Amino acid sequence: MHAQDHSNLDENSPEWRDGLTPVSTRFDDPYFSVSNGLEETRHVFLAGNGLPARLAPGFRIAELGFGTGLNMLATLIACDGLPGPVHYTSFEAFPLPAADIARALANFPEVGARADPFLHAWAAGLRRFTLGPLRVDVVMGDARATLPAWQSHADAWYLDGFSPAKNPELWSPDLMAEVARHTAPGGSFATYTAAGFVRRGLANAGFSVIRAPGHGRKRHMSQGQLKATQ
Repeated sequence: MHAQDHSNLDENSPEWRDGLTPVSTRFDDPYFSVSNGLEETRHVFLAGNGLPARLAPGFRIAELGFGTGLNMLATLIACDGLPGPVHYTSFEAFPLPAADIARALANFPEVGARADPFLHAWAAGLRRFTLGPLRVDVVMGDARATLPAWQSHADAWYLDGFSPAKNPELWSPDLMAEVARHTAPGGSFATYTAAGFVRRGLANAGFSVIRAPGHGRKRHMSQGQLKATQ
């Protein structure tokens, strides 16, 4: 059995496996791997979308599942030297408290060293803020309602909801169709999952879908590009 820390009673606070790994009590799924979470982010979401090579002023990234902000901060590091702006929009239904985010990010010293401005903004209740070249907008609420109402498009998508087996709503065919509808021509997606129904949903929505090598012990991930319409 793993020891759990129930000291923070906020309804969106995670439990802490071995005092290190934040686990969603709502979805019974960890937010990341402590052993290689940052490397996995870089392998799956950045490299899976051809980043940082594609980053340029005006580039637009969108994400399903903000979580601890690890993907955002890894992207911020990848933007070093870029004048910006790079737009980063994330859709999150159950935001974590700032104290839990700070505790989670402490697992990754490279990211933690860059996290203070984000943590101050988050603790102040800000969900739209600027970090260097990154213009961040975290859209609160159920993505099934907020994504259809979004008035922009992404050049790259990070699909990072909890496991499709635990959180199928964030991977439904209807939502994958909305992802495609909000993708710029030639835009891309990447995700850690290779679940068949997710891949089919993305393919039916208009993406070319490639099963690629996953990170660490995960054999496969998925990535792809929006196909040109005829």
